[in-house]
Amino acid sequence: MTQATSKTAGGAANRLSRRQFNSLLLASGVAAPAILRGAAARAADSVRMAALLDLTGGLDIYGKPMHMAMQMAVEEINASGGLNGKPLELITYDTQSNMQLYAQYAQQAALQDQVDLVHGGITSSSREVIRPILKRYNTLYLYSTQYEGGVCDLNTFCTGTTPAMTSKAPIPYTIDMWGPNFFSIGADYNAPRIMANWSRSFGEAAGGKQIANEFFPLNVTEFGPLITKIQQSKPDFICSALIGAAHLGFYRQWAAAGMLGEIPIMSFTFGSGNEHKMLPPEDSEGIIVPCSYFQELDSPANKDWVARYHAKYGEDAAYQNNVSIGGYEGTWLWATAVRNAGTAEREAVIEAMQSGTAWNGPGGTLTMQAENHHSARDIFFGKCTGGKWEPFKTWENQQPSDTEGRCDLIADPNQNIQFGAD
Repeated sequence: MTQATSKTAGGAANRLSRRQFNSLLLASGVAAPAILRGAAARAADSVRMAALLDLTGGLDIYGKPMHMAMQMAVEEINASGGLNGKPLELITYDTQSNMQLYAQYAQQAALQDQVDLVHGGITSSSREVIRPILKRYNTLYLYSTQYEGGVCDLNTFCTGTTPAMTSKAPIPYTIDMWGPNFFSIGADYNAPRIMANWSRSFGEAAGGKQIANEFFPLNVTEFGPLITKIQQSKPDFICSALIGAAHLGFYRQWAAAGMLGEIPIMSFTFGSGNEHKMLPPEDSEGIIVPCSYFQELDSPANKDWVARYHAKYGEDAAYQNNVSIGGYEGTWLWATAVRNAGTAEREAVIEAMQSGTAWNGPGGTLTMQAENHHSARDIFFGKCTGGKWEPFKTWENQQPSDTEGRCDLIADPNQNIQFGAD
């Protein structure tokens, strides 16, 4: 399905809700399709949320802990009275790290299971597979992981961090701490490239310089030539957006070359797949990361949540990071909007979200921004020490300025674009 098709279909869907469509059919004497009649009957019994996550395949290291967090949120919501007197039903689809299954299950969730919300997608490519499908079929979509930013779509809400949130304050802070010259490295796809562009932009504004920019396919495991190039360039620090198991090779080889304490590393992505648990502590010592959540955050709300999480899952409780915690945060933020709206109807929930729905959780307060459908939130700087994170700096209420002055869904609800760093 092309983006152009999704825009046309989505624009028409935005003007007509399922309830309005049924009413028009009844008024004209035409019977509603069975799938819509089924949705009306089901709506009296429960509110439905679909989870589209990679529970098997190469991305299950992200999907499994995210699903655990999502399940926990659903249980808590139901234990606290449900959503406007109705239980929240979670329908889970294992997308198996397969883009074709993302497309298939997104359509099934919207048309067959008639869910009120689809919450899921981990990579940007999975998001961009399902986003136009859900827009076309008028099914609300929530994307809660860290990503490259810029999505501007009335039907989509993003609660994770964007590069502007993790670069705008952290890059100047790192320059002040280590020096102006940095060497950017990352995985070779859109998200790390956009992260590098934002790093350059905010770095230059702070008097820094991005002296190199190198990208590597996800299956690359040999980084000897890169390490030699970095040694010859002598940057003040490395700015990394390497991704996945293969790219762990860089950190192993960097430490083996004796460079870990010589040129420091600031990474936007390290830890998002619990890489610090996969490497020996000495191979990740001193790496710093700006992100929205560490399980070690020293706050009463987080300590309480971590205790309940481990009590629920016991030995199976995977470490929760800034990606997986999105399953919990996003579900609760949407549920808060549903409660504020008094209904799970799409248009009413969009209006409630745009009214500044806020929710306080383990990572602090998330506040939805009306114009761009992204959450403002706290950003933490953490240092990897002994295989654990030590948060040492906090920037409160960081704004998703990636779309500032460009995305305004209040003024123009028909916007449907992803802006870059330019």
